[in-house]
Amino acid sequence: MFSIEEFYKTYETETTDIVVNDKKFSLLLPKYLYRFLNPHDVFHDFPMWAKIWRASWVLSAYLSDMPVDVAKQFLEIGGGVGLVSIVAATFGHQITLSEYNPDALNFARANAHCNNCPDLPIIHLDWMRPQLKTQFDRIVASEVAYKKTYLDALMQLFRSHLKPGGEIILASEIRKGGQNLFKFFHSDFDIIVVKKTLRSETATHPIILMKMRFKK
Repeated sequence: MFSIEEFYKTYETETTDIVVNDKKFSLLLPKYLYRFLNPHDVFHDFPMWAKIWRASWVLSAYLSDMPVDVAKQFLEIGGGVGLVSIVAATFGHQITLSEYNPDALNFARANAHCNNCPDLPIIHLDWMRPQLKTQFDRIVASEVAYKKTYLDALMQLFRSHLKPGGEIILASEIRKGGQNLFKFFHSDFDIIVVKKTLRSETATHPIILMKMRFKK
């Protein structure tokens, strides 16, 4: 049973505010990363979950604009600290947040609590050995396909847990190797690529949304 009191005793945190479609969300993040690093190899299991990715912000906004159908079940994979699922749930979507890292799961639960989403389903999910028994109408994710070693596992997860006719939405920044990701999925999926732009006071950041459905 999650306890917000125990969470605050366990973690040092800082708060960042994010506005999506005129709604403000306050997200707890780790104040320091050192406790999550492997001292013998800092790049092994580096805590990629411990920040708000630009692609997550854009995916959140995209889902907040999507018409709500309470009969449609969403699954977010690699949910990190919870922004995407919390925003989607706030705007009425039926979504389950999944993560592998236990600390990330704790932060996601804390953020759901702090953003009035106490009933948001939050589950542990290992892509390499998924044990879900449910299929979903949509599977969404941001910045999950940055390692080639993940792609085969993601493909198997999509095959097992996406309902027939369902849709996958992957969000990522434009970076070297992005075409390889498109090529990897292109043989199995019909893909629509949507370009979005996240603007700040000092820069613009192009974000790609890949909307994918299995070919018939």
